[in-house]
Amino acid sequence: MFKKIFLLLTIFLSSTAFADTVLITGANRGIGLEFVKQYADKGYTVIATARNPATADELNAIAKTNSKVIVEPLDVLDHAAIEKLAAKYHGQPIDILLSNAGISGGNEQQKLGNIDYEVYAKVMAVNVYGPMKLAEAFLPNIQASQQKKIIAVSSSMGSIKKTFGLLYIYRSSKSALNMAYATMAKELKRKKIIVGLVNPGPTDTDFMSGVKMKLRPPELAVTDMIRNIDNLTLKTTGAYLDYDGSTLPW
Repeated sequence: MFKKIFLLLTIFLSSTAFADTVLITGANRGIGLEFVKQYADKGYTVIATARNPATADELNAIAKTNSKVIVEPLDVLDHAAIEKLAAKYHGQPIDILLSNAGISGGNEQQKLGNIDYEVYAKVMAVNVYGPMKLAEAFLPNIQASQQKKIIAVSSSMGSIKKTFGLLYIYRSSKSALNMAYATMAKELKRKKIIVGLVNPGPTDTDFMSGVKMKLRPPELAVTDMIRNIDNLTLKTTGAYLDYDGSTLPW
């Protein structure tokens, strides 16, 4: 009798040991750090990646007090490093793969007549190629999970309908990300994998430094995005969601 109970308990624990796990890129500051805080508070195991964890003081402090927060070094420009990290977590289900890391490219470098194409290439590599490579590398982990969600933090500035004559590099990178993920959603739906794009809105982080407009607190922006991620289903896979849950125009 005791052996049977032990066997059932072992099977239960092995099937749930890696439930509710999220991997977050760019987790050392701003929106990424707030994602870590909120998912940790929700009881998730959080794999928090940063280019240079040694300088990520606040992230390391969280990990020190919460054994379910694991800090990993990762530069999304380094595809070999992405593959190495995926190999490290081989066999571990990851419920939510959250591509948050992104760069803007600055302002002066992306004005017509003065576009810096080296900057353009780097922004595309971080904002588009990184999330795509991450999805490829961790696809088996997502397939093995309960939630099966691949999510990227996009921007309303990737909407072609909302175009205005500034920020060629950043805007086109987010439009490319949107198309890549919309395509991925179509392909992976048959595998019951949910793909989504979430917009934080204008948020008060270093990313928006110097912007003269009303900015949203990171806590609110992330709360909204997590709610939208939670609400995504196979029926809404491929959605491009504003912070209020409405669908952004492509």
